[in-house]
Amino acid sequence: MDSTDEFLASGAANGDRAAFAALVTRHYDRMFGLCWRLTGSRAEAEDLTQDICAALPSKLRGWRGEARFTTWLYRVVVNAAHDARRRNQTRGRAADGWGTWEIARQDAMTEDRAAMDWLAQSMQRLSSELRDTVALVLGEDLTQAEAAQVLGLSEGTVAWRMSEVKKRLRAMAAEEANL
Repeated sequence: MDSTDEFLASGAANGDRAAFAALVTRHYDRMFGLCWRLTGSRAEAEDLTQDICAALPSKLRGWRGEARFTTWLYRVVVNAAHDARRRNQTRGRAADGWGTWEIARQDAMTEDRAAMDWLAQSMQRLSSELRDTVALVLGEDLTQAEAAQVLGLSEGTVAWRMSEVKKRLRAMAAEEANL
């Protein structure tokens, strides 16, 4: 795969099936991982990733190449996750949350199980905006500037959100220590 993402995206937007297949092959795991982090459920992440792949050909026609392809793709995934959350809320289903994702990771890290479970429960108490930011910055290892671009925010807002996450998690830990 010597072609750049941007070259492949342009080709896929113009109907090149091989370019589209190369893009999906190259980025499927990345899309799935972010979907898993955003939904907290493997099953929901699988469904959401498949939905995104099915919608991607038409979405690519709107890709203008103003940002890196991966930044644009992260935005597509985040928007799809937001849409799924809204659909789930209107149907009255509760989100499985971060617990499923954390439990899968903890199988290999049994000595950290208690700390990871606490983190998973605490993340559920954060707003979806803060969870989205953490998923991109820590989960996907994006810089705050890249996360800001994906979320359509200023870098300062992303920095504030990360600071707010740390502050809230510290407060939750202190509160629980006093119980």
